[in-house]
Amino acid sequence: MLPLAGFANSTEEKEATPTASKDVKSEIKEFINHHLLDSHSFYFNADKETGEHNGFSLPIILWDNGLQVFSSGEFHHGPVADVAEHNGNFYKLHHEKIYKTDASGKLTEEHGHPTNVKPLDLSITKSVVGILFVSILMFVLFRGLAKSYAKNGGIASGAGRFFEPLVLYVRDEIAIPNIGEKAYKKYMSYLLTIFFFVFFLNILGLTPLGFNVTGNIAITASLALMTYLITTFSANKNYWGHIFWMPGVPTPMKFILAPIELLGTVIKPFSLMIRLYANILAGHVVLMSIIGLMFIFKSWIGSTLSFGLAFALSILEILVAFLQAYIFTMLSALYFGAGNEEHHHEEAHH
Repeated sequence: MLPLAGFANSTEEKEATPTASKDVKSEIKEFINHHLLDSHSFYFNADKETGEHNGFSLPIILWDNGLQVFSSGEFHHGPVADVAEHNGNFYKLHHEKIYKTDASGKLTEEHGHPTNVKPLDLSITKSVVGILFVSILMFVLFRGLAKSYAKNGGIASGAGRFFEPLVLYVRDEIAIPNIGEKAYKKYMSYLLTIFFFVFFLNILGLTPLGFNVTGNIAITASLALMTYLITTFSANKNYWGHIFWMPGVPTPMKFILAPIELLGTVIKPFSLMIRLYANILAGHVVLMSIIGLMFIFKSWIGSTLSFGLAFALSILEILVAFLQAYIFTMLSALYFGAGNEEHHHEEAHH
């Protein structure tokens, strides 16, 4: 039931029209779109009447003729809405993107898109906070699990008793069957990390804190890139031999199939990226849309049905959180296994 009390960042701006004059459907759509974006601040809720926010600002780190560091709170407390001044430079926050402007904060637009200079943004955003939180949580949990093994003679204790079966599941049901007993150990650290990292981030996205980390294509692209790089640089010669010079295939066909096989090595991690991103993003959109129906119906029948459907979907999203972590880990292990497959002598006789 936690997603029903969403604490995503407020969409209200200083220049916005009163809420009463806005269409409810437009407000819901605006709120959903804002939730899907990353944020340079971390606000739990907002009072629409007074405009006060409860939360905290995050550091803005820009590279613009040198390092520029200041608080994101300056965007909201300056004389001009969403414009911050630092070292004589003026920056405007527009749809969570930072542009360089003058003191008035005016943006020059072309075809509906700002053409102002965008400094290199290295800020600590809300997604980065979620990633750091999950990373620290994983370090504490699994460091404790490792220590409990040492203290109790190989028996897990505390929270480790819950995570130990998952660790064994990744090893026995994902790593060994797809990679093989000879080579699976060198990939276990990555597979365990990626499984729990994606799983915890997916669960974090179902909390009232308004995180949407794995629903950000930049994050899923980075994870898929890691799988691609590990597969590419750890693959043996048989893997590359089957790509560039397939055994048992007529020579003219090898020149046709080689580019296709090489393209396939890129398509595989691309599918990893899209699958995780699309499933998590769709889950957030559908869940928040159903919750928004309560404010559209404004009746005990419609709101009750929406609540029940949102509750059932929240339970399903927990399953999806685990399933997507499993699929990402399983496919990564499958690609690692293909890269370490040994040459079969019988293939040379066909």
